[in-house]
Amino acid sequence: MSGYRVRRRRWLVWLSPFVLVVLAVTAWTWWAEEHPRDERELRVRVHELLDEQFPERMRLPADRIGFEPLTEKTVDSPDVILLHGLDEPGGIWDALAPALRAAGWNPRAFRYPNDQAIDRSANLLAEHWHELPAEQPVVLIGHSMGGLVIRDFVSRHRYPVDGFHGARGAAVKGVILVAPPNRGSPWARLRMWLELREFLARLGEADFSPFVPLQGGTGAAKVDLRPGSAFLDELNARPWPADVPVRIIGGRLTQGEADFPQRMEDLAEQVGVDGVSDEFRANLEAVGAGLGDGVVPVSSLPLPEAPPPLLLDASHRGLLVSDNGEPPAIAPILAILRQWRVSAASSSASEGS
Repeated sequence: MSGYRVRRRRWLVWLSPFVLVVLAVTAWTWWAEEHPRDERELRVRVHELLDEQFPERMRLPADRIGFEPLTEKTVDSPDVILLHGLDEPGGIWDALAPALRAAGWNPRAFRYPNDQAIDRSANLLAEHWHELPAEQPVVLIGHSMGGLVIRDFVSRHRYPVDGFHGARGAAVKGVILVAPPNRGSPWARLRMWLELREFLARLGEADFSPFVPLQGGTGAAKVDLRPGSAFLDELNARPWPADVPVRIIGGRLTQGEADFPQRMEDLAEQVGVDGVSDEFRANLEAVGAGLGDGVVPVSSLPLPEAPPPLLLDASHRGLLVSDNGEPPAIAPILAILRQWRVSAASSSASEGS
């Protein structure tokens, strides 16, 4: 009997910390759902304090921030600036970048801490904007949350309604948004469980440091991405410059991707105990009502200043990443760029005549 008690005590010793973590996360999730503005302010303030107190540890590596050429640059070719989305693991531009280069464009990625508040990322883009040649107009292409960073930058920094330009220099010729959560994404409600899973997954890494997952931000972006967030309300109410055309490309899951909910169930099981899995599934069911590309519902795509979204049969990342041939969004992107290039050439010819 004493041996049983010892084994039971050891089992409880191992289980108790995990149970406490789950209870703490559950309590935080409940509070955050009721106080999203306070949660965002807290996350932003924590990020600021960490930057102040631990500047070296919080600094992102040089290859994870700022502009980065993705192909060999040709002097006479215009630039296309590419902005990735939330928690991007890499590779999102591997197919698009060479296609752009072959079509006569210079693709550059703009890297930023992708889990910080979205307006901070737009501010960072404004700080780096002077690095671009001032005389060369550019096209901005954003995937997922990267599209919101672009919208915030253009409407608040480059062409603000109050006329104060916080980012002078290169003009914006046009904007292409791929799978943008313009009205938010229900997936943002799962943010706390996904953050916990990411943190636990990194514990076994040899170079793990508590600061590594925080370098990209403290999760304020996920609060901004919630439908009805204060950030989205302000962004969607802000006027868009009439001279900057916008095109939107979205995805929708096909029958071949019908196992998506099951894959998300498997992800829920990886988090841990039944209570977490049940809550994960409940949120998943809410997401599934307007699944769209699996992350962004179709209803979240449209903007009043843009033509109706072009919908393609693809998942959220599958629009730009594919193991079987060219990803479906690449051809439409190139077609839009050709159209803008022809229009610009026609305008220049008309002015010169």
